[in-house]
Amino acid sequence: MSQNLSITQTGAVARITLTQPEIRNAFSDEVIAEITAAFQDVGARPDVRAVVLAAEGPAFCAGANLNWMRRMADYTREENLADAAKLAEMLRVIYECEKPTIARVQGDVYAGGTGLVACCDMAVVVDTAGFCLSEVKIGLIPATISPYVIRAMGARAAHRYFLTAERFSAQEALRIGFVHEVVAAEQLDAKVDELLKALTSASPNAVRACKKLVLDVAGRDIDAQLIAATVDGIADIRSSAEGREGVQSFLQKRKPAWMARG
Repeated sequence: MSQNLSITQTGAVARITLTQPEIRNAFSDEVIAEITAAFQDVGARPDVRAVVLAAEGPAFCAGANLNWMRRMADYTREENLADAAKLAEMLRVIYECEKPTIARVQGDVYAGGTGLVACCDMAVVVDTAGFCLSEVKIGLIPATISPYVIRAMGARAAHRYFLTAERFSAQEALRIGFVHEVVAAEQLDAKVDELLKALTSASPNAVRACKKLVLDVAGRDIDAQLIAATVDGIADIRSSAEGREGVQSFLQKRKPAWMARG
């Protein structure tokens, strides 16, 4: 049993929880490997319909832990390349997980921790949480997390918060689109459950295809190639078993088969 995180599953929902509150759930190379493996595991489970990334304690994630940073200070460039590649792979695995993902943010998020939030499809955060992309304060840059964080908050906000390393509030995170919901602490689980109910009542195949659709379409030019891909996509889903079942159940005013399974 890992002391760094736990993996649980209740029905169709898997939960990956960071379990090092004493160090504010800061991650190391060991934790990065475990998070990567955890998302690969739950993403491949056929009975999982949604994944929640959560944490214990007052902070969601404070980025890199101090012991790891001390080791990194003595790395060669080649060692830094290999180390950063593992972090980049963790972020990619979370972002491309086939199952929809929700970040349940119960506390502060700093530096690399913002990458974890940005890589999830949805983020629900308590109203007391703060965010900070603090890298420039110690002479670094948020390079590895930047593709995901910039997609989540937009380039304009990234110009400010990457460069100033200001702490910003949950309400500001909501305003710039970095998170989807800000709630009081006692409402956090209810809001996450509300999203999970929506996710698990929809067609599993359609949800998976919709997630891929967003990843494929976001930021691309609307050209003949993209239009052709979208035509293929709707034709494929319409002719699939779940697509046919969904339309028939709608026309027949009954629940679709996957709701009985879920």
